[in-house]
Amino acid sequence: MHEMSDFELLFFKFEMAQMDWNDLKIFHTVAEQRNLTTAADVLGMSHTTVFRRLKVFESSIGSRLFDRIQGRYELTETGLRLLGKVRIMSGIAEDAAREIVGDDRTPGGDVIVTAPSSFAQHFLPSYLLELSTLYPDIAVTLLVTNDELNMSTRQADVALRVAKSPPDHLVGRKLMSIRWGMYGAPSYFERLGKPESSQDLAGHTFIGASGRLTTLEGYTWLERQNDLLSRTHTDDLSTMSSLAAAGHGLALLPDDLSRDDLERCFTLELAGKNSLWILTHPDLRRVERINIVMRFLGEKFKTEPRLHQRGCD
Repeated sequence: MHEMSDFELLFFKFEMAQMDWNDLKIFHTVAEQRNLTTAADVLGMSHTTVFRRLKVFESSIGSRLFDRIQGRYELTETGLRLLGKVRIMSGIAEDAAREIVGDDRTPGGDVIVTAPSSFAQHFLPSYLLELSTLYPDIAVTLLVTNDELNMSTRQADVALRVAKSPPDHLVGRKLMSIRWGMYGAPSYFERLGKPESSQDLAGHTFIGASGRLTTLEGYTWLERQNDLLSRTHTDDLSTMSSLAAAGHGLALLPDDLSRDDLERCFTLELAGKNSLWILTHPDLRRVERINIVMRFLGEKFKTEPRLHQRGCD
C-alpha cells in the first residue's frame, strides 16, 4: 500500500475538512501580500475576518502555514508547497473563466474600463453617456489609475494607456500621438507676457515636476535652464494644470490636459510625444461587448476635436 507523504496527507485532511475555494483564496492573498492588512484590503474583508479565517483554515488542516516575522507573514515549508498547488489551481480557474467569457457573443453585460485621470475626467464622461444610450445593456465600471492593472485576472477588460509601446501580453491599437505644449493662465500672461517659443522663456516661472515626472525629458530640460524660476512642484499632471490655471506659472502639459482656463503657448518638441493605446487581453478579443466598447471609444478619440485641433495625430 502506498504510504502518503506529509503533503499528500495534508491534502487528504483538507479534502476531509471540506474546505472551499474561499479559504484557499484567503491563504493565497496573504501569501502574495505577506501583510494581513493589505490582504484584507485586496479581499474586501476586515483585518479581523481574514485573521480568524486563516487560523480556522490552519486548524482544519492541522498545520501552520505562516510564521509572523517582524509584522510580515512568511510562509512555512508547508505553506510554500501549498502555495505552489494553489497557484496552479488559480491559473486553471482563470484560464477557464476567460475561455467562457471569450465565447460570449452577446452585446450586453459588464465591462471594466481603466484609464488615466486626464482621459477619465475630460473625455470619458460624455463618451460613456453616449455609449449607454446606444447600448443600454452594457454596464461600464470606470477605474481611474495610471497603474497597469492585471487584465489576466480581469481586474480590467479594456485599458486606455499612455505609453511608447503596449505590454506584450495585451492586444489592441494605437489611437493617436499626443504632443506636449507649454500652457499658462491669461492672468499670468498679463503680468509676464506670453512666450511664443522655447527661446522666449527667460525670466518666466514654471511649475516643476516631482516624483516619477522628473524622469521625463521635458521636465529635466526645464530644470536645467538657469534663467527660469520654479517655486512650485507636483508629481501629478492634472494638479499641474490646476496650478497653472491659478496663475502659479507656466506648465508643460500633454495636450490631453488642455482646459478652457489655460492658453497654449507653443509645442515643446524636445518633450517628444505620448502615444494613446486601447488594449485588452487576447482571450477577450471575441467578447462582443468588449469589442463594442473598444470600437466606440477608439472612434471617439480618433475624431475628438479637442485633441486634433491642437495637433494630436
